[in-house]
Amino acid sequence: MTMINENNIPLQKVEECFLSDKNIELYILREDLIHPEISGNKWRKLKYNLKAAKENGCSQLLTFGGAFSNHIAATAAAGKEFGIKTIGIIRGEETLPLNSTLQLAKENGMIFKYISREQYREDNKYESSFIDELENEFGQFYMVPEGGSNALAIKGCTEIINNINLDFDVITVGCGTGGTISGLIAALDNTKQILGFPALKGGEFLRDDIEDLLTEYEAELNEQAKNTNYQLICDYHFGGFAKVKPNLIGFIREFKSKHNILLDFIYTGKMLFGLYDMIQNSDDWNNKKIIAIHTGGLQGNKGFEERLGITI
Repeated sequence: MTMINENNIPLQKVEECFLSDKNIELYILREDLIHPEISGNKWRKLKYNLKAAKENGCSQLLTFGGAFSNHIAATAAAGKEFGIKTIGIIRGEETLPLNSTLQLAKENGMIFKYISREQYREDNKYESSFIDELENEFGQFYMVPEGGSNALAIKGCTEIINNINLDFDVITVGCGTGGTISGLIAALDNTKQILGFPALKGGEFLRDDIEDLLTEYEAELNEQAKNTNYQLICDYHFGGFAKVKPNLIGFIREFKSKHNILLDFIYTGKMLFGLYDMIQNSDDWNNKKIIAIHTGGLQGNKGFEERLGITI
């Protein structure tokens, strides 16, 4: 068993000439070091859901994702780690041989059920009739939504800030389903600015999802979200979710070479590319202390190598 390391996460300072010239301090919160397979925000989101599943007497956990989903891979690994069966409802048709993500999930014991993209649409896959069908097929299960984002996930993500032992002005994070940034909003007051970088094209829609998640968090856990000083930066999606361009690939390669930190293509790579670009083209950041969260998800890089031949 590999131990979960959630309370000893380092802040790694990034040294760049353009940062020094503007008297900016930038630190990477290395959430990717939590666990080799259940890293970053994936562990934060699963932590209290796993606990709730066991408290509710559920011996299996069911969730949803695409064929290259970090959440699917992390859920399977968490199930193996903590002794709970996992079921993955996968968008699209089965393709053999399995890609690296699904192969890893299978090796960690996850059972797959493939459904059509039409049926997978959010207004279909969470319908009670479909959930009833799944229960008839698999028996009782604890359900975690796609991407893992729910009230308990937000609770887990509030704990990200426990490893930040210095004062700061701005905190940044990549966004997929909005759960991680919701955790930061719930944990921080308005003296801290929060910037979320959606990985999806047209990511402004996430604002409504974030508000819905925070409402759920407040209602179910009787907690109050504290921060209204947050913003979504929607200009660095590189064409959409799981899309890349040569300048992003070059940035990730150079960042690894200079700082010995591997970034993922979907979230943290895009977020840091955007952050660098914004800092270099504006004086609004001068004299700021910035925390950038590395949310892990590095297993997803293997998918880019398989599909596009991209290596770092």
